[in-house]
Amino acid sequence: MSKTVHFKVFCLERYKSEHHMTGEETFHLFKKYGILDYITSFYDVLHTFSDKYIVADIDEFIAARQKV
Repeated sequence: MSKTVHFKVFCLERYKSEHHMTGEETFHLFKKYGILDYITSFYDVLHTFSDKYIVADIDEFIAARQKV
């Protein structure tokens, strides 16, 4: 498995845990807002940050998409 796939799973699990969601809910949210593509595109930067920062960044990403 590639580093980006491992990182996507890590992000999904951390987000799920932080927001008390199921895996299915989290996956659908990530799919709806294109978060998996975002994580792939910015892997080089994102993987250097803490899990708290990543969750907050995903929240900001979703909020920005909801306004569009």
